[in-house]
Amino acid sequence: MSGKFVRASKYRHVFGQAAKKELCYENLKVTKNAWDSNIIQCNGKYLSVTWEALGGGAFAVIPVGETGRLPDTVSLFRGHKGPVLDTAFDPFNPQQIASCSDDGQILLWEIPEDYSFRDYRDSDGNCMDITEPVKVLSGHTRKVGHIGWHPCAAGVLASASMDYTVRIWNVETGKTELTLQHTDLVTWFAFNYNGLLLATTSRDRKLRVWDLRTGKVVSEGASHTGAKASRVVWLGNTDRLCTTGFSRLSDRQVGIWDASDIGAGPIDGFMVVDSSLGVLIPVFDDANSILYLAGKGDGNIRYYEYENDVLHEISQYASTDAQRGFAAAPKTFVNMRENEVLKAYKTVNDHAIEPILFIVPRKLDLFQLDIYPDAPSDQPALTASEWFAGKDVNGPLLVPMEAIYAGTSPEVKESSPGVSISERKVELSKKASTAPSTKPSSPRKQPAAYEREQSPSSVRSAGPVDEVLKSSGKVENLLNKVVDESDDEDAKRVSESNDQDDEWEEVKKPETKKEEKDSEQKTPEPEAKPEPKISSEVEKKEPKNEMSEPPKALAEKDETKPESESVKKAETEIKPIAEPQLSENATTSQEKTEAQTKAEKTAEKTAASVQLEGSAKPATGAGQPTLRATVDKLASLVETLEKQVLTLTAANIERNDKIDALERKIDELLHK
Repeated sequence: MSGKFVRASKYRHVFGQAAKKELCYENLKVTKNAWDSNIIQCNGKYLSVTWEALGGGAFAVIPVGETGRLPDTVSLFRGHKGPVLDTAFDPFNPQQIASCSDDGQILLWEIPEDYSFRDYRDSDGNCMDITEPVKVLSGHTRKVGHIGWHPCAAGVLASASMDYTVRIWNVETGKTELTLQHTDLVTWFAFNYNGLLLATTSRDRKLRVWDLRTGKVVSEGASHTGAKASRVVWLGNTDRLCTTGFSRLSDRQVGIWDASDIGAGPIDGFMVVDSSLGVLIPVFDDANSILYLAGKGDGNIRYYEYENDVLHEISQYASTDAQRGFAAAPKTFVNMRENEVLKAYKTVNDHAIEPILFIVPRKLDLFQLDIYPDAPSDQPALTASEWFAGKDVNGPLLVPMEAIYAGTSPEVKESSPGVSISERKVELSKKASTAPSTKPSSPRKQPAAYEREQSPSSVRSAGPVDEVLKSSGKVENLLNKVVDESDDEDAKRVSESNDQDDEWEEVKKPETKKEEKDSEQKTPEPEAKPEPKISSEVEKKEPKNEMSEPPKALAEKDETKPESESVKKAETEIKPIAEPQLSENATTSQEKTEAQTKAEKTAEKTAASVQLEGSAKPATGAGQPTLRATVDKLASLVETLEKQVLTLTAANIERNDKIDALERKIDELLHK
């Protein structure tokens, strides 16, 4: 393990796979026009490509099944007087496509049922172009650069022009129903999930959200500060937007916005992708919450998982073949038996189109419901007249992907209401603020709270008991309390003994094997005759000052400071006090060992800066009922904590066994 935290996600291992060469579309003449558009579009049945043509604009429509190297002479859609800038398939009629051009017109075309890009010929055997559009939409005064269909209503089209307007068209009547006036060129626009709002990016570096019922701006604010074009896309059935653009230093950026509060700026600021020059083409997969970013002029396609206003990087599809155009097929056309989550197409060197399949690697051959929720169908939820009359829906009609997988006739259903992430965050913050006030605080419930905090860390394996005890603040506080109480008791006992004894009497210390070894290794200290008056002053004053300091700090003082005269006198005074206590209590070898151990612990806390050699160990005695009772209490607490840790460990192991058993049963049921 490298120690790097890996975020848990079912899309962690999504990868892009390019199609074989025989499944690509070669020998194309992709336009070289510098206008910012996707160049190619796909509705699952056909591909449209803006064509490099002379004598007016043209575009090609290629059935997805006609792969390989295409002939030099092909059938094209010709009718514009200027270069074609953008195309868009009708989502509710696969045989209808719209195109816009430099001539300021929008043309609607009908694709013949027997149309073939390779071999669509007249009665004489000559390659035949389609030159008669079904309808012409006129109204823009300058070239039209971008068009898009309404996601829910049939026959409703939006267009953006160099005349600084976005028009909403009723295709059935051929009239403009709504005009959204801007102050500069609109570089991109996007309908929200139910088609009631329209987000636009403009050359004036502003992001706007329009209400299509009133024709007014709902929210607007400053967007990317770079001079190049920016784009916008809605993040599914939510109130969140995603924009791609450039900074003043030409860094490519991505931003997440609250559609109701654009003026507040991007949520958590802009995310810098890199410093390349090409525009980022955003494609959001609502079913899987994955954002794909295809850069113009480079071969990389990055993809991120969107969750809680954060884009989590998954991976990227890297290629040496740069793309200028990028498009994705509808969700209903992915190969679910291969676990595809997106079928995309990219242009390669302006002469070919390469399919790219993004796949979730899984071994099971069954339908994967978790990655294939209901998808938008090809049936409109409203007609154009109904929508312009004011009727609204939650979103497009949905079709179950499982029915498509099984090959049965699917039944469409309505979309769920939109999700307002902003309102949900406000509700969660209110619940979080009121939660502490509703829960009564009781000191007895603190251990339970501690157990809840510690339990997640031991889901799979329990850590050592020592680590748990070290991390417990309650144990540390209890230890500090024991130290303080023992210090006070020792100081009090020493002062009482000084008051009772005016003169010191040296008592011979009983010798043990351990003391004999210590005496061989260490040189004896010179004995000094204590003075009773000085000793009483030292014992009354110095222990109080020294006991308040931590043992570590006192140890550092002992190493750096030389011994003072008062310290030396204290040594001679403490030594005679300790020796009589040892001689009285250490009658057996077991009692001697206990006395020495307790004396060593107490010496570190009570002697402070007084350094005692191995032969002079301050025995605070076996007769310390308060300290022993405290230690026993601490030992019982440690045993209780150990039992609790063992209980939690056993519970976690039992829970994991149950989960594994359930997973095995599920696998058995799925294989049946």
